[in-house]
Amino acid sequence: MAHDTTHQHGSATKRIWTVFAILSVVTIVEVVFGILKPAFLTDTFLLGMRLLNWIFIILTIYKAYYIAWAFMHLEHETKGLRRAIVWTSIFLISYLIFILLTEGGYIHDVYRSGHVAWDF
Repeated sequence: MAHDTTHQHGSATKRIWTVFAILSVVTIVEVVFGILKPAFLTDTFLLGMRLLNWIFIILTIYKAYYIAWAFMHLEHETKGLRRAIVWTSIFLISYLIFILLTEGGYIHDVYRSGHVAWDF
């Protein structure tokens, strides 16, 4: 019986280090891109936003999904529950990004056109 607990403990420790390594690599990539800001990523636009910003958004969503997968134990849940959580989150995050980009673009155009007073 003691052998089984040791094996499970070793497996859990390995799993934690694997999750730590994957999240660390993704975070390091984000930090390096944020510091270096490569010209080919900042000069390229995709759907009204710089490619570097899209990379940040995608990596952040990946980290959020992986954290939920590993620490909220979604990997052990049924397929239906996983899909319900993941698809709902993807929809809400996509909708939030759309709203922020649309409204942010509008505000930017208003300020760029010289509109100073806000009459509400």
